[in-house]
Amino acid sequence: MLKQMTRYLTQREAQRLDEQLMSSVYGFSIDQLMELAGLSVAAAVGKQFPSAAVASTSNAAGGGYNRVLVVAGPGNNGGDALVAARHLVHFGYSPSILYPKRSAKPLFEGLVAQCEQLKIPFIERIQDASAVDAAYDLILDGIFGFSFSGSIRPPFDHVVGTLQKCQTPIVSIDIPSGWHVEKGNEDGVGLEPQMLVSLSAPKLCAKHFTGPGKVHYVGGRFVPKSLAEEFNLKLPEYPGVEQCVESLCQVNVANALSSIFCSVQVEASLRSSS
Repeated sequence: MLKQMTRYLTQREAQRLDEQLMSSVYGFSIDQLMELAGLSVAAAVGKQFPSAAVASTSNAAGGGYNRVLVVAGPGNNGGDALVAARHLVHFGYSPSILYPKRSAKPLFEGLVAQCEQLKIPFIERIQDASAVDAAYDLILDGIFGFSFSGSIRPPFDHVVGTLQKCQTPIVSIDIPSGWHVEKGNEDGVGLEPQMLVSLSAPKLCAKHFTGPGKVHYVGGRFVPKSLAEEFNLKLPEYPGVEQCVESLCQVNVANALSSIFCSVQVEASLRSSS
């Protein structure tokens, strides 16, 4: 196993990183970043919660997380979720999408059209936790991202409140919905996912993502080396063609919050293909 140190980002640092990526210097577009982020999320889901199809081709233990409820919010985190849903179809899953507050922007309309062409069903609402648990094997939380602040407003207050009561495993994209991006689930109103997929680099709230059975991945393999050095990211080394790596978080109490590190463990070698 290989250890490497990755720094957590404050909310402002996360915003600045995205701004730099989409500047004329680095030349990324929002749809590019969304596509790469969504692919990373889908890849992490495939590793930790394999569908029957994924498990049968990779000799993975378990499997059978076929039915995925993808919950998309109104912003970029929701866009990541829509992209992930599309990739999950190609990975052998059967996602359904709850998208209560659709964006009218062409980018998001295009993402919806792509999902519709793959015959991914869009559902209008969720009734209660027991119905969700009966209908789905996994929940993908793409409601709010690192720009979220304030209270959870309708219709997402009902959605988050219902998902809090579910027994079905939850995977959160970048930030567990309802969490403060730096302080975590301090008010207890946010989701408590089993798995977190941090994109680009972990945000400060990830230091509160601890406890038995919690799994943390880092994805978003697109940050140029020069930009990583500018932000002192010290990103994990991705083995081979991997899009995500599993992270074992440890707090470094000798540093300020913006300098807390995460000890990332990744496999040093890939299983050779047969």
